Amino acid sequence: MSDPYASRTAVHEQEVDGFGTVRVLPLDPAADAPLLHRWVSEERAVFWGMNGLTVQRVAEIYAHLDTLDTHHAYLVLKDGEPAALLQTYEPEADRVGDCYPVEPGDIGIHLLLAPAGTGSPRPGWTAALTGVLAAYVLLGLGRERIVVDPDVANEKAVARFLRQGFTAGPVVVLPEIDLPDVYLPEKKAQLAFLTREVAFGG
Repeated sequence: MSDPYASRTAVHEQEVDGFGTVRVLPLDPAADAPLLHRWVSEERAVFWGMNGLTVQRVAEIYAHLDTLDTHHAYLVLKDGEPAALLQTYEPEADRVGDCYPVEPGDIGIHLLLAPAGTGSPRPGWTAALTGVLAAYVLLGLGRERIVVDPDVANEKAVARFLRQGFTAGPVVVLPEIDLPDVYLPEKKAQLAFLTREVAFGG
């Protein structure tokens, strides 16, 4: 079977012993919208804030994101299969920048993992994948610190980041954004940070 992603050049590719090959590809809003729509429509993805949207609307949102210089979206593959949606953003160009003192070298990320499927449990799977993405963001993009802002009620995501070495920051209220192309409701978020030094020793 041909690889539907073969035509896209990865911005990062890394082989992890005992885990597999991870490739980070620029998102194609139109081509990837049906897949993303399935992911964001699941109950477990309620905190992503896109439950109830149509495939067309999901495509439009990511097409808009694609026009921005400060926000980027990527499809993450593991051994050729979609494994996660990664979004990066400049904190000073995002509402989170109003809620903490942004430092030079900061970069924000949002991460939505693919459904686990019906197979056996995957111990270490999330940690291995997140480690590759941290390597891309901190080493590949030359950043000093990652900031994440999961909803305080999303206890699984908060715990996952803390297990990965993130340090919990303050609980903040991200203000509502109501623009023609973007609507984001107010969100109570747990900020957490991961420095390059903590992640990779320098």
